[in-house]
Amino acid sequence: MSQVPEEASPKGGLKERAALLLSEHLAKVRSRTDQLFAWLMLVQWGLAILVAVLWSPRAWAGRTLLVDVPFVHTAVALGAVFAFVPITLARLRPGAALTRHAVAVSQALWAALFVHLSGGRIEAHFHVFASLALLALYRDPRVLFSSSAAVLVDLALRGAWWPESVYGVADPGRWRLLEHALWIAALDVVLVYSCRGMWREQREVAVRRVELELAREREGAKARELDRALRELGGFQEHLIRVEKLAAVGQLAASVGHELRNPLAAVRNAHAYLSRKMARDPAGMAEDPRVSQFMGVMERELNACAKIISDLLDFARERPPALQPCPLRPLVDEAIGVVPQREGVRIINGVPESLPVPNLDKEQFRQVLVNLVQNAVEAMPPGRDGVVSVLAEGGEAGPWCVRVVDDGAGIPPDVLPKIFEPLFTTKTRGTGLGLAIVANMVQRHGGTISVRSEAGRGSEFVIQLPASAAAQAA
Repeated sequence: MSQVPEEASPKGGLKERAALLLSEHLAKVRSRTDQLFAWLMLVQWGLAILVAVLWSPRAWAGRTLLVDVPFVHTAVALGAVFAFVPITLARLRPGAALTRHAVAVSQALWAALFVHLSGGRIEAHFHVFASLALLALYRDPRVLFSSSAAVLVDLALRGAWWPESVYGVADPGRWRLLEHALWIAALDVVLVYSCRGMWREQREVAVRRVELELAREREGAKARELDRALRELGGFQEHLIRVEKLAAVGQLAASVGHELRNPLAAVRNAHAYLSRKMARDPAGMAEDPRVSQFMGVMERELNACAKIISDLLDFARERPPALQPCPLRPLVDEAIGVVPQREGVRIINGVPESLPVPNLDKEQFRQVLVNLVQNAVEAMPPGRDGVVSVLAEGGEAGPWCVRVVDDGAGIPPDVLPKIFEPLFTTKTRGTGLGLAIVANMVQRHGGTISVRSEAGRGSEFVIQLPASAAAQAA
């Protein structure tokens, strides 16, 4: 689709484009009309031969011909001449002005031939009116004038030299030519008015089309501008997320320093005791119960330090998930095996064995399950039995749903909206990154995570994964 030049004024550009569209439309119409008349010439040729064979001898019976030539020969010879020129031009120069005027003159000559073959019958003169009506398909009044002029010249010449060929009588009267001319002029007036009306309608259609093109171009420009703005906004949003994450990491540094100080102090005290014990009584270390106690303290606190550092690294880095077929039930078993057991709390793997195999990042999703299951276990009030269940459902075409349900103490309503925020925690120990990491990893899989909780009745974490992010493995 052509576009209006940007340097042109809107009004001037619209007129130029409308004129171009109107010109293209008229060229197509006139080319099709040329082809129509090319076929019509062949039909008229065959019809003229048929009239010459069946009708002309009876129509001219008892009259003297100026030239003693059989009617069939006249129809064949003149028909070939009348048809050859317009057919050739319609093939070589379709839509050209020369072709239109050649067709118009040929139609006038065909009318003259049919009038002659019919012996000047008045019905044969109707061919002139039918020809003018068909020539109006060109939407060009000048074509009508060419054909009308050719008809009037034929009527004048043959009416003066051979009136029987035109009017069927030897003395038609002096006003007969004027009568025919008036009828042809009246029809021309009507057809010219019709052509001008069709011209105006086509011009209005062209203007409407240009307006539609301009509207589409403006909408396209707006859409492109909106896409560019959205891309810029996406870039700004990513930059803002990175800035916020860096700010969170900065805040986390103080929290990590505080969190690491406590376990490191315990390790330092245990190490100091063990060092003094080794210096004073190395042989008695095996019998001292506090040695094993401090060794356990060191292992526990060093594990806590490693967990804090691991959470910090998981939160700071953004590794895109490497999706691969991963059976969900064995993955839940692995996650449950990592979570420290607690007396009175049962962990149930409720994932069906017949569940189709999804595509997941095994390491990331296992960490998601470990964090959720461990939080659920820790949510059980001390001294109370409880159950933590991991459930899943999904199909080959629909979305996936993984649920971690517990019957623990629940989450207070004022805390619930903040649990996925970085650095937010209600625990006495911890960095507050566990659920933030979980939410981040679920989002990388193209999913969402939500929570439903009621105080005293437990909580339910729901992970929704779309079929495109966790599709059926091949």
